[in-house]
Amino acid sequence: MKINPKALAYLYVSAVLLFGCGGTADIISTPIENIDTSPLKVTDLTEAEKKNWGHLDLERDTIPGMAVDRAYQEIIKGKKGKKVIVAVIDSGIDIDHEDLDDVIWTNKKEVPNNGKDDDKNGYVDDIHGWNFLGDSYNEQLEYVRLLANKETSNPRYAEAQKLHDEQVQKWTQTKTQYDQIAQAINNAHETLKKQLGKEEYTIEEVNKIESQEQNVQQAVQIANSINSSSNGLSMAEAVKEIKTLQEDINDRLNYNLNIDFSGRKMSDNINDLSDTDYGNGNVKHVKKSEAHGTHVAGIIAAERNNGKGVNGVANNVEIMALRVVPNGDEYDKDVALAIRYAVDNGAKVINGSFGKSFSPHSAWVRDAIKYASDNDVVFVHAAGNDSNDVDVEPNFPDDNVDFVEVSDTYIRVGSLAQKYGSKMVSGFSNYGKKNVDIFAPGSAIYSTMPENEYDFNDGTSMAAPGVAGIAALIRSQYPKLTAAQVKQVILDSGLPLTTKVVVAGDASNVKPFADLSKSGRIANAYNALIMASKIR
Repeated sequence: MKINPKALAYLYVSAVLLFGCGGTADIISTPIENIDTSPLKVTDLTEAEKKNWGHLDLERDTIPGMAVDRAYQEIIKGKKGKKVIVAVIDSGIDIDHEDLDDVIWTNKKEVPNNGKDDDKNGYVDDIHGWNFLGDSYNEQLEYVRLLANKETSNPRYAEAQKLHDEQVQKWTQTKTQYDQIAQAINNAHETLKKQLGKEEYTIEEVNKIESQEQNVQQAVQIANSINSSSNGLSMAEAVKEIKTLQEDINDRLNYNLNIDFSGRKMSDNINDLSDTDYGNGNVKHVKKSEAHGTHVAGIIAAERNNGKGVNGVANNVEIMALRVVPNGDEYDKDVALAIRYAVDNGAKVINGSFGKSFSPHSAWVRDAIKYASDNDVVFVHAAGNDSNDVDVEPNFPDDNVDFVEVSDTYIRVGSLAQKYGSKMVSGFSNYGKKNVDIFAPGSAIYSTMPENEYDFNDGTSMAAPGVAGIAALIRSQYPKLTAAQVKQVILDSGLPLTTKVVVAGDASNVKPFADLSKSGRIANAYNALIMASKIR
């Protein structure tokens, strides 16, 4: 389950407040010496910058984006390059979205809806990819499945039991807290609607209210608290956000942490990798809230310059949709088979914005990652949102055992926030000098949502597809480069930073940015294309 870190943060702050009161010349890459002397951006981001900050440039805009706009303006210009298939292993994707419908991969060797495996790839009617979840949606977390199966001989069983007890207590308390917050916000909203005689109202209108009634004064205070702590969030928006959070928390308790719940609706044996006769070709989301995959796909490939929504990083790609990630933890079997499906059906880049701390069949997934590497495919993976050092704490899938790697095309990505400086690493982001490769924009990223909508999301899940988009750009513009070369270009061309940053959102935990990843850099599309052009 994916709780929005930003929403949790601002509603927690609200709770505290409420209840406590072009020429022919050579193109030159960004000079390294200019970076750590970059001025801090002291003004707030404009609305346009907020929706596009991940594409902006640290040197020109003082925003730690990936210089995507600059790459198109100065390097790519009108060049389309070669078509690249990018597999998105995620939740369902709205393949009919107005900003995605023209960039969805179609298996031309398969005849739609004839009930036959026309291309003999083992999957019937896989027109746009494959749905390894079937009709499943809600799921347990992996360590909860371990407890549910009573695997007492598992060496991590006691750890799983302790973690489960702690998490049930934590989320039960959180539910109580947010139910109280929701009641206060909903009551305040109803009071203000009645006072102003309208459903929608501005904070300016709220502050013009003159009333001696205590409930009205309290409602005004609540509206101001939310507005000031949440970047201008309206009460109507807050009501919507808190409802979503309550649903997420209930899902956590009712499904993710519920030992008695079983979400898998297929008849396959999850412990048998050779049992592949399951799933279907319907890669779409099963409900509107299943939005993660659609958001990720948009970051990579939303149709550029079509006058709608957002621009994806890559301009000549097709998205292969692989529905693997439920509302809970993904199964290792599904992930391993999805990676192999992507490789066997032509993907040159795979994005994996998912992860977990327990993995009973991690070797299956690791073997699949090696299979991708052996077949010249880049695999980009989100570092995770636990604020952990993943050199110490387990995070799956990964490409190594005790730091011995099986792949030279696997890239693990941490998350950046919008403002350059000490707080530029997202508080939720995992990190690791050995196990994280690079950082990219992941906080407040604007992208596609189901049913032709758009919204902001946070997470390393948003950082990984940015890098996957850069990989696709390189593979499109310079198709002779190998996947291993593409990875090395992305790592070596990033902007190296030595500034000290707050880690894990803890102001007392300050480290040099260079110590948070293998490269010590932030991804940069502009520099990557320049470096790629020089490889012969």
